[in-house]
Amino acid sequence: MAIQNIGDNGTAALAPPDPAHLDSIVRSHERCAALGLSRVDRPDHAAMLRADLTVARERNLRLYEHAAPVMELLLEQILATQSMIVLTDSQGTVLHSVGHDSFLQRASKVALAPGANWSEPCKGTNAIGTALMNEAPTLVHADEHFMRANVFLTCSAAPIFDPRGNMLGVLDVSGDQRSYHQHTMGLVKMSARMIENHWLNDDFRNALRLHFHSRPEFIGTLMEGILAVGRDGRFLGCNRSALDQLGMSGAALRMNSVTSLLGTPLAAIIDHFRSPMAVPLPMTLADGRVVHAHARFNWPTWHALGSVDVVDDEATPAQRPQAAGIDIASARAPTPSALSGLRYLQTGDAQMEAVIGKVRRVLNRGISVLVLGETGTGKELLARAIHQDSDRARQPFVAVNCASIPESLIESELFGYEEGAFTGARRKGSVGKILQANGGTLFLDEIGDMPLALQARLLRVLQERQVSPLGSAKPVAIDVAVIAATHRNLRELIERQAFREDLYYRLNGLVVRLPALRERSDLVTIVQKILRAECSGRAPEIAVDVLELFSGYHWPGNIRQLASVLRTAAVMAGGEALITRAHLSDDFIEDADRSAVPAVTPMAAEPVVEAPAATTLEALELETIRRAVDEAGGNISVASKRLGISRNTIYRKLRWR
Repeated sequence: MAIQNIGDNGTAALAPPDPAHLDSIVRSHERCAALGLSRVDRPDHAAMLRADLTVARERNLRLYEHAAPVMELLLEQILATQSMIVLTDSQGTVLHSVGHDSFLQRASKVALAPGANWSEPCKGTNAIGTALMNEAPTLVHADEHFMRANVFLTCSAAPIFDPRGNMLGVLDVSGDQRSYHQHTMGLVKMSARMIENHWLNDDFRNALRLHFHSRPEFIGTLMEGILAVGRDGRFLGCNRSALDQLGMSGAALRMNSVTSLLGTPLAAIIDHFRSPMAVPLPMTLADGRVVHAHARFNWPTWHALGSVDVVDDEATPAQRPQAAGIDIASARAPTPSALSGLRYLQTGDAQMEAVIGKVRRVLNRGISVLVLGETGTGKELLARAIHQDSDRARQPFVAVNCASIPESLIESELFGYEEGAFTGARRKGSVGKILQANGGTLFLDEIGDMPLALQARLLRVLQERQVSPLGSAKPVAIDVAVIAATHRNLRELIERQAFREDLYYRLNGLVVRLPALRERSDLVTIVQKILRAECSGRAPEIAVDVLELFSGYHWPGNIRQLASVLRTAAVMAGGEALITRAHLSDDFIEDADRSAVPAVTPMAAEPVVEAPAATTLEALELETIRRAVDEAGGNISVASKRLGISRNTIYRKLRWR
């Protein structure tokens, strides 16, 4: 549906009209006529009493808290259109509105303001009321409104549902009908889904949540389906995208278990996603379609106390946890070493061993950790592993990407705010990420991108161990372990006065640098770990020429890129026992062939399918060392870092040859 022209009366026309849309408007007009509403009489603009509005807002406080930040983000996208955003409850009562000041004043003349009721019986055909009636996204434009007083409006509304399918309210964008834009409805629907997803994640924060889609690249977007799973393997709730993809109702979904719907026992899912490097797990639906899923759950909540029986009631004996690689006794009372996140990251590389050894020495000592490394090297994986192995493992792990949050929002996101701290602030304020992490671990990713003005506030919080939300003069005591990470050179930023030196020294209690993948000696082991996590059955092996290609590649995206390449190769292999060059994407092969560098032989890796050319391991090791030293221009320090061995080892090997 798009604007065709502006009529003689200044009304924006839509073309071509959708028959289903027209039918919805006609039926709404018929309902309004049956109710005895008048199209020309002045409508009742009386709003509810202030006390009643307060009660309505209190009753829908949770809806408001989830919707308010989404409304602010939506407002930024439509601000130029001089429109407003409206949130109503399930009865059509306006709870909250934000928008362009001039249009808010104009809208108030037709009572499009908090306290007014915009259900069909009160205001005739309108986007809010008709969306409530149809329980579907609704556009009502210009003279499609039943009451003449409202024909200057164009309104796009979408209902908001909870994870069980109950109507919570409606999100609406209203503006002058001359400002209609065809993309507005899409923005409203996406915003409504954001609110629903926030509600679902809040409702089931202690449940296992499966984020899935038929295309793995859509996981983490608004297109993904989300399924909340109970400890018995039964479904507790879902978002609308999940129902759309599965083609079933919420009631039908709740009659299924994970095993009956996805063909995979809950124990196998938990086992797969114990790894912090786990990739999406392919699952087959009853109709043969394959979806890819990623699980999110609080590991200590599900396992550390031994309170969870992960046996699916509908699983066959062959699908019981033992068959999935989980021993019931160990799942209920795992030892710290069995669940060690740091141990999982030990793959034989000397540099990683050194990093993990340093981290273990400061674990639970109250020392901040600063993780340096290129993008994709696993900085957040290390942070999560530190948290998982610490005494704070049963408390929250809160990650904040300082580079992804708009500068205008990062202060309120980090420190929280009180009611009325700024226009559009949530009623009763917002806690903020720092307080959310209280008792647990706060991970500040890409700390080098934090605005300079906020660095001073963060420094004060770390020094005084208390935080003052925006608009509040009352500080709140906090107890958090801080882990920061960046791919940038903080010392250079300090020299350019783009990063505070005092904050740097507060964060760098222990500084560790994660090696780039091209500098590591455990490539084969990493490949095998990723393939075992990716493949539900026996993982394929890697042909020698593919391994040589991998070893000579510079991996600008590091482990993240490697996981993506292997995921594609495993799918292309289609169950074959060996991954060959034919299973790699053409663009990767071209890039790898073009930018090949001398390989660092992975000394600690497991054997691959074919053996290299006849030579002794000793000779191969010496050749690798000499080549690395040559590539480093004779710089032994650089060569030692690339090889993951000490300088003394290089001197000793070369001295006796």
